[in-house]
Amino acid sequence: DSLCDEKAPIVLESMVFPEPVIGLAVEPKTKADVDKMGMALAKLAEEDPTFTVKTNQETGQVIISGMGELHLDIIMDRLKREFHVECSQGAPQVNYKECITKEVEHRELFKKQSGGRGKYADIAFKIGPADEGKEGLQFEDYVKGGNIPKEYIPSVEKGFKQAMDNGVLAGYPVESLKVQLLDGSYHDVDSDALSFEICAKMAFKEACRKAAPKLLEPIMKVEVVTPEEYMGDVVGDLNKRRGQIRGMDSRNNASVVKAFVPLSEMFGYVTDLRTITSGRATSTMEFDHFEQVPANIAETIINKNN
Repeated sequence: DSLCDEKAPIVLESMVFPEPVIGLAVEPKTKADVDKMGMALAKLAEEDPTFTVKTNQETGQVIISGMGELHLDIIMDRLKREFHVECSQGAPQVNYKECITKEVEHRELFKKQSGGRGKYADIAFKIGPADEGKEGLQFEDYVKGGNIPKEYIPSVEKGFKQAMDNGVLAGYPVESLKVQLLDGSYHDVDSDALSFEICAKMAFKEACRKAAPKLLEPIMKVEVVTPEEYMGDVVGDLNKRRGQIRGMDSRNNASVVKAFVPLSEMFGYVTDLRTITSGRATSTMEFDHFEQVPANIAETIINKNN
């Protein structure tokens, strides 16, 4: 917030915080620490916008996410030092995402009859990748003649929006999606908002399977500053990690290598780099973009999660 003259307002540029790219499962070592850990994590998340805490609904695990291994190491250290909470931690997990790559048309009918009032919803729609530059759900309503009453349309949108949290391949979130609602039908007695919401969730699962879903992984922008004699070894190691070398130049008698490398291949990199260069190289990395995972690696990830 900024204080300024009403007649000459100052608008300061807002800060954009990148999405966390790496997650870690944590649990307190003793029952007594459960509440303490919750409060400590909430405090840390409040002061650091690039650090998030959430509970995985399926496994019940507390997952902390941040910008990299070092970031989470420091968080774990602070939990112990400042908040006196002893935690056990799981192996770091990469935050993958999912997307669909082609457009398909689909019709979903949800019908449930169980003594008394039933459930009924029917929607026909087109689903595909979102338009260039659009994030989240891009929802367009083309229903004519009240085939679906207006008050149920937001429920269809809500159903799709919630379903995007769990993709069809391995349960990772779908970043962006375009849904065009074309037609449908309803029942005077059995239809309600919840029926249309459930119908949309079921439709999402069925339609996405047909729309060539793909897995996306975070790609990091890596820069390594190394003495000239280790240049070959550093480049060779980055290539081994599926890295794409973007350029090499020299700076103050040292060589600089720039590359794009998948985050999943960068665990323990700082230690490995020290070994290769006898501790004389330094590296920095930041998140750059998401890219499709190669088919053979995607298969392993999907099998591990299903």
